[in-house]
Amino acid sequence: MTDISQSLLLALQLILSMDSDLSEIVLRSLGISCTATLLATCFSLPLGATLAVCRFPGHRTVVVFLNALMGLPPVVVGLVVYLLLSRAGPFGEWGLLFTPTAMVIAQTILVTPIICALARQSVEDLWGEYSEQLRSLGAGRFASMVTLLWEGRFSLLTAILAGFGRAVAEVGAVLIVGGNIAHHTRVMTTTIALETARGDLRLALALGIVLICVVLAINAGVYISREHAQRASN
Repeated sequence: MTDISQSLLLALQLILSMDSDLSEIVLRSLGISCTATLLATCFSLPLGATLAVCRFPGHRTVVVFLNALMGLPPVVVGLVVYLLLSRAGPFGEWGLLFTPTAMVIAQTILVTPIICALARQSVEDLWGEYSEQLRSLGAGRFASMVTLLWEGRFSLLTAILAGFGRAVAEVGAVLIVGGNIAHHTRVMTTTIALETARGDLRLALALGIVLICVVLAINAGVYISREHAQRASN
């Protein structure tokens, strides 16, 4: 118990002193996750709105498949990206394996189905409520999608924050494609796993505290966005 208390005290000292190694890992982790979430958002919002507004043969199958991808195992995504970026893979000549770019690609693949499925549901609910009104105003499909995306912006922010939470807490895929290389691809989750295995609880606890604070901030953001959405609807 004394060792744990001492490790916790040292972890707090690392955070308060803005330790350079700690700051580097945190900033790299946030940078990779923010980039992946931004890319996933750019793909997900238009696709989700299209699935919500447009109907086509196989639409239900696509929706079911998209919802299933929300539970995509991270290690499988990491393995697929690894095979694609390895020297024997189709994109091996780009030299992206074991780089932050590979980690962004893996996280983007993981986050996209989450944001897309939640965005589709949000826009579909709004489409059921405002479709007649939009048609009476002569709005086409594209104009309707843009309008609904704007009207549901607070709910969509919740979806985006949920995607970011998945990305920043991911360990399996980024460990496979990033390699957990010091000062290059080491992020919060992979460092926590490594330092815990080594028995260095000081850095692991410090990063764990920071990660929990990030998750709490995300949940607070989700709550605030929902409050704004409810007020806007009223």
